[in-house]
Amino acid sequence: MSRRWLRRQLESRLPMPLTHVVAAAGRESSEVVQRRRKVVGGTSLVGAGLLGASLSTRPGSREFYLSTAAVAGIWTVGGLASGPLHLGWIQTRDSTLRRPVLTPVATGVGAFAFFYAAALVARRIPPLDAAIARVLLFADEGDDRLVLLTTLANGLGEEIFFRGALYAALGDRRPALASTAVYTVATTTTRNPALVLAATVMGTLFGLQRRASGGVQAPTITHLTWSTLMVRYLPPLFRRSSLPDARSAR
Repeated sequence: MSRRWLRRQLESRLPMPLTHVVAAAGRESSEVVQRRRKVVGGTSLVGAGLLGASLSTRPGSREFYLSTAAVAGIWTVGGLASGPLHLGWIQTRDSTLRRPVLTPVATGVGAFAFFYAAALVARRIPPLDAAIARVLLFADEGDDRLVLLTTLANGLGEEIFFRGALYAALGDRRPALASTAVYTVATTTTRNPALVLAATVMGTLFGLQRRASGGVQAPTITHLTWSTLMVRYLPPLFRRSSLPDARSAR
């Protein structure tokens, strides 16, 4: 077995670049599109309002867990109620279509590495340092299992709604860009610049994954991988210097 043959075999199993779009499912009927748009409109308003309210509660409190669970429920129910959603495919360089799993996991790990490096820089910028510390209070003062559970539930709900229902409802109206814009605007209700910035960056990545794969599985797996690592490894980075200031700011 030559090295050249082995290299060709490995390269053939590499995924196509993110700019490569897999053929999507057939066009939806006008009735399905209209129903989606009605459900999406109402869900967007309710979900954004609850999202802002959830981060106005006390970290680790019963109200926080109930409100974040409600947000996750709104996104999930609204997304599923809007109509059928597609999982999507990933195409390798040998033209094989597979359900996306390993590539989205690797993408989530890479996104976390980028944000971890950015956090090291953000610690030196007081406004961002304080904003990130305020968010991390919810992870630092809460029950680890409940924090992770609500984080993953919200990540799943957001993908079902924003990259699922909303993306499909937009049709040909630049859905990757438009869904990211709505995602970012919804996050502004938290009044936290760090969360808004994260939503803009990750929303763009999730939107591109949705466009490339034609479904919600790739962005969902990336989102859950990234969220798990962020909740696990980011709070200790800010715990010593920033969290006391953030507590006093509240």
